[in-house]
Amino acid sequence: MGTTTTPAQGSFTAEERAAVKERAKEVQAATRRGSTVQKAAEAERGVLEKIAEMNEADRAIAERVHAVITASAPRLEPRLWYGMPAYALDGTVVCFFQSAAKFKARYATLGFSDQARLDDGAMWAAGFAITEVSADVERRIEHLVTKAVG
Repeated sequence: MGTTTTPAQGSFTAEERAAVKERAKEVQAATRRGSTVQKAAEAERGVLEKIAEMNEADRAIAERVHAVITASAPRLEPRLWYGMPAYALDGTVVCFFQSAAKFKARYATLGFSDQARLDDGAMWAAGFAITEVSADVERRIEHLVTKAVG
């Protein structure tokens, strides 16, 4: 993550502050009136718009990740979460895509919340770096997301 302050100062970085502001907007949008269908369509539109705003490399990965997740786990509802494309089950985020540019990272990440059913003994991965989406990576994403929703 890019930093504008040191961790010892206890302050958020500029990127973290931006993510918190995006989350506040998302919460406001979720409380607007409208039917469940309208809210779901608006949420997916928001995800697609956020993906379209990404730089070319992140956008290419995010588009494929979105396609694989929505096809392999249609129960998951696309939505924004701290300004990132995320996928929720019954309103709770199960997984999310973080672009490399979001926090000035070296690679994009597919992350899973504690709601994901990926448990494997006493220790398991909850985040996966993605540098490109091949057929093998698509299969791995499909497997992880399917397992995550149970």
